[in-house]
Amino acid sequence: MEYSTFGRHVAVDAWGVDFDLLNSAEELQSHMVEAAEACGATVLSVQSKQFEPQGATVLVLLSESHLSIHTYPERGFAALDCYTCGETVDPQAAIDYMLSVLKPQKTHAKKLVRGMGELQIVEPEMKQIELV
Repeated sequence: MEYSTFGRHVAVDAWGVDFDLLNSAEELQSHMVEAAEACGATVLSVQSKQFEPQGATVLVLLSESHLSIHTYPERGFAALDCYTCGETVDPQAAIDYMLSVLKPQKTHAKKLVRGMGELQIVEPEMKQIELV
């Protein structure tokens, strides 16, 4: 079986996010797994680290690649990214889910289209979805 090298990588800087949410690795881990499942990805494992005096990192290893967040609660800042290989899982859906959780005041984002030769940089359409 031959696999495609096509992939999409969405990276977002989120500003103006609630301190307490950004400072809870446990809560972020739960939301990150939900985000991965919401985009149809297969979660293989999860690693998280709560930093002192503040901050958190969560990495969700996916069969399709990864979803990660690194937070700086004292600045209201989170760096998010999601990379997925193939056509079946859209990393934008995981990012949109997390933006709906984080509710940032401002975002800056880029999407890379990878595995097709020259990297393509695209302006992604960012949207906060309504969580049920």
